[in-house]
Amino acid sequence: METEGEGGFVTLAAVAGAHGVQGEVRLKLFTDDPANLRAYDGFEAGGRRLTLKTIRPGPAGAVARFAEITDRTAAEGLRGTPLRVPRTALPPLDDGEYYHADLIGLPAVSTGGDTLGRVVTIENFGAGDVIEIERPDGKRFMVPMTRDAVPEWDAERLVVDAGFAE
Repeated sequence: METEGEGGFVTLAAVAGAHGVQGEVRLKLFTDDPANLRAYDGFEAGGRRLTLKTIRPGPAGAVARFAEITDRTAAEGLRGTPLRVPRTALPPLDDGEYYHADLIGLPAVSTGGDTLGRVVTIENFGAGDVIEIERPDGKRFMVPMTRDAVPEWDAERLVVDAGFAE
């Protein structure tokens, strides 16, 4: 899931372009399953509301149809538009789970109490999430999002084991 704490919204997908001539769009997904988007009544999309009618897996993501988009020209006009939902609309989390949106921007400290910087992004290269932290001097380092490397986090900070912060 792409993360945006701004305004309390979270980006779940972005319009990559038109698909066909009847208003369908190609989506780049920031969720693991296109079907997850069906759980939402609508999306904030560049200052307008879009209502999802259909979605299916497609090339490099998904293909969707929105009630408000009826032709290719309108679909092309959405290229690059993020599809966002309020953070409060996301399902509750189980213990140990997190939304990327909740970690981005958090201050990072070591288990020894040293300031490390801020979480700037979260990547997943196939073996699990990796947190990227930017130090105050602008240099960045990465830490696996495991209990050994990140023993705790909350809404205020992310704690990194000192052995992973060197």
